[in-house]
Amino acid sequence: MMRRREFITLIGGAGTWPLTARAQQPSGKIPQIGFLVRKTDASVASQIDAFRQGLQDLGWVEGKNINIRHRDAGGQLDRLGPLAAELVALNSDVIVTVDTPPTQAAQQATSTIPIVIAVSADPVGAGLVKSLSHPGGNATGLSLLAPETDQKALEVLKETLPKTERVMMIFDPKNQGMMIRLKAIEIAAMKLAIKLQSIAALSSSELAAALALAAKDSPDAVYVLSPIYAAYQNEIVEFATKTKAPLLVDTSRLAGEPGALLSYGADISALFRRAATFVDKILKGAKPADLPVEQPAKFDLIVNLKTAKALGIKVPPIVLLRADRVIE
Repeated sequence: MMRRREFITLIGGAGTWPLTARAQQPSGKIPQIGFLVRKTDASVASQIDAFRQGLQDLGWVEGKNINIRHRDAGGQLDRLGPLAAELVALNSDVIVTVDTPPTQAAQQATSTIPIVIAVSADPVGAGLVKSLSHPGGNATGLSLLAPETDQKALEVLKETLPKTERVMMIFDPKNQGMMIRLKAIEIAAMKLAIKLQSIAALSSSELAAALALAAKDSPDAVYVLSPIYAAYQNEIVEFATKTKAPLLVDTSRLAGEPGALLSYGADISALFRRAATFVDKILKGAKPADLPVEQPAKFDLIVNLKTAKALGIKVPPIVLLRADRVIE
């Protein structure tokens, strides 16, 4: 089914760019794009492909008139700083980041090279930009519009599973954007009479140990944020398989993953394609400080009936009617 993917800016649309912003790169110089991620799993790899496709749609072909240098920290936060510094040393024209920690690392490495945030839960709350409409500094990009969508996701979960009393959430205490989301989710959970069981993830071994203990008294559901799934997919799938606790996920890319029951959020691949537009404008002369941070205008509710049947869950008809997509 074809779905519209729309985006809005806080100042009322993309607008038209001045002629001075259309200046091309100096003749013969191939732009160098740095791409910094914490960890590349299958879903992140697919999103990066969407970014490349977005560039191609704008006439930028990798290896022909643009080069992309991909740097992956392998899930280790302490590697992000050196990798960001490496991209700066390589004279990148633009650095594209995924989520809060890589963006912070890039901002610490440079205050002059433009940074395009392909996706961030709350760039203002995390201190990545001054405001959505006027980012200031050298960074701009796209926001997931979390934590508002997280609250809605919990509401959908409660509507689908009315008897839900306890929801587990794995979080990264070193990710400032995620900590903001956690606080908002805690408030939303209280309003829904849900006890939020939060588990910190600092390493695979520590998380595995914590989940082993949690499995002895499994929650009614687990809320999984995409950065956490990318970093700890094996541990999460193992826990969900063992406890049969359904997963609530925040992006459509995870809707078909093992144990996923509900997905509510923006299409992350669409955000990555849109990030290519920011890179295009910057390479043509626009300044990050003048490019408003954009937010998705459409959020998808996806119900995985395959998971529901496997877990013996009957999804209410009203939820199915509201779903943008049903996986059977």
